[in-house]
Amino acid sequence: MFDYETTLSSIDYKVRQLVDENKRLKETALSLTEKNEELTDVINDQKKIIEQLKEENQITKLRNTLVEKGDSAEIKLKINQLIRNIDKSLSLLKEVE
Repeated sequence: MFDYETTLSSIDYKVRQLVDENKRLKETALSLTEKNEELTDVINDQKKIIEQLKEENQITKLRNTLVEKGDSAEIKLKINQLIRNIDKSLSLLKEVE
């Protein structure tokens, strides 16, 4: 009978260890999921910044073209292209929201 009690006690101890380990792993998984969401948000923010910088770069190029060439037809085409890109970006942002 003593062997059964020892075996039962050992099994009980191991089950408690497994339950504690399971709890710890669930907490770790939750923490990693939250960190993943934070990093995904950072990536999305960085993508938006990249797009803004690309637009600013285009505007800077356009301004330099204006200063250098002064060709109104080419300038109008570039301005129209920028406006279309801005409109497209705004519509994409509205779809995300």
